[in-house]
Amino acid sequence: MPDAPARPGERHRAEDRRRFPAALLFGAPGVGKGTQGSILARIPGFFHLSSGDIFRSIDLGGEDGREITRHISRGDLVPDELTVKVWRRALDAHMFLSSFKPREDLLILDGIPRNVHQAQMLQEHVEVKALIHLECTDTEAMVTRLRRRALREGRVDDANEEIIRHRYEVYRQATAPVSEFYPDEVIHRLDAIGSPAAILRRILDVLVPIQDAVFAAPEQAAEGETPAPGV
Repeated sequence: MPDAPARPGERHRAEDRRRFPAALLFGAPGVGKGTQGSILARIPGFFHLSSGDIFRSIDLGGEDGREITRHISRGDLVPDELTVKVWRRALDAHMFLSSFKPREDLLILDGIPRNVHQAQMLQEHVEVKALIHLECTDTEAMVTRLRRRALREGRVDDANEEIIRHRYEVYRQATAPVSEFYPDEVIHRLDAIGSPAAILRRILDVLVPIQDAVFAAPEQAAEGETPAPGV
């Protein structure tokens, strides 16, 4: 007798136990992670999830929202447990709505992990296939970019130059060491200078082969083929 098909809720609980293939967009504030993430989000097969977007959309009247606002308005990191909790809650919501389809989409993370402890916590949830480290040595250019973004988007965390420079110090001390947590073979250092299209091409040169390998594996297994090594 054939097995009964899984109900939607049962499928969702099964997905909850998976570690999702993911790529991290990584780099200093103002380097262009959000720009590239939003472009990737429009390409089928990629799902972009930004912790900054999650924080800015949370109910400011709730306890979590008040605590998050308290930290980001000073340019500090949101506490690790709270960050991962609200991130996972947002991910689950996107899965429930099928805007994130784990069997089809490579998860693109932006703004998380922000320190080594968060990277350790995320190991329960994601399998990092690539860390895209966008590099720009011109700090002053990035500070200017952030101040313009504050005017354009009403971003509280970018409105004050003192807070911006504090964020850079937090990045150097807490976030930059994250790249040392992951093995060298998943680290890809890319020049963040150039047009958005040129930078996107560099990123896709890394991500498309990963996407093809990850999502070809189930099809190969179903057809009796052996997946490529490392998938």
